Amino acid sequence: MSDFAEIIEVSPRDGIQNEQKILSSNTKIELIQRGIDAGLRRFEVTSFVNPKRVPQMADADEVAAALPRDTDARFIGLTLNARGFDRAVAAGLDEANFVVVASDTFNQRNQGVPTADSIAAFGQSIDAGRNKIDVGVTIAAAFGCPFEGEVPLDRLLEVVDGCMAHAPFELALADTIGVATPRDVTERVRAVRAAYPDVRLRLHLHNTRNTGIANAWAGLEAGASSLDASLGGVGGCPFAPRATGNIATEDLVYMLDRSGVRTNVSLDKAIAAAEWLEVQLEKQVPGMVMKAGGFPTGVAAS
Repeated sequence: MSDFAEIIEVSPRDGIQNEQKILSSNTKIELIQRGIDAGLRRFEVTSFVNPKRVPQMADADEVAAALPRDTDARFIGLTLNARGFDRAVAAGLDEANFVVVASDTFNQRNQGVPTADSIAAFGQSIDAGRNKIDVGVTIAAAFGCPFEGEVPLDRLLEVVDGCMAHAPFELALADTIGVATPRDVTERVRAVRAAYPDVRLRLHLHNTRNTGIANAWAGLEAGASSLDASLGGVGGCPFAPRATGNIATEDLVYMLDRSGVRTNVSLDKAIAAAEWLEVQLEKQVPGMVMKAGGFPTGVAAS
């Protein structure tokens, strides 16, 4: 296990895509800037999807155009198909993250085609954009599907093989509906790592059933190098029934810092950013460390 873990901030995309309150483009840019100020250096900033299905992302092109480019931060756009990928390239983002769902039923509902068709579209996009943008792939529902239930390990590895045949910049496994346990994460990360020892391996974990933080630790121990998180723990997939909450960035930073794993993220600034986001959303958000604070420093006895 490395002594450094990269945190990828997804609040501007997955964090707010399920919210009733639609944030302005300027508010989204301020959210990203607050993350940069806290030390975060990779962001999923938007998704290039049909605005009728995800109205919170209707301003994807405007957000991409307004990003603070005078930093060393890297900006990622989520894409589900070739059209979305082309928009991410045109927007001048650093990375495109293409989504393929491990189950056919969910892929059909999410993207309108079977999984194999999404893998083929991913391959065509990565071939077209290889010299223009770094292209990664997220395998959604890698630990379970809301429509088919269990996703067997053999099925996951079949989808992983299909994606890895196109040599993505990065591979992510997503617990889209928050059903994974640490044992599941350990098993699947180790299996992918055994098959592809050199792949950049990322985890997108949800805390829907209060296992997200434990799963994150298990993933790092098993060989993942990057973890997605969202300030305040906001987020969830709009196409997965009862899907809630990402891991809270500040909760993850606290656990890793106290465990001796560097993140290069300021806990205090992450908490402040989560508190600010809560005000913008006009609702209480699920993050816990933002409410409890960091480790108490204590007061010396007189």
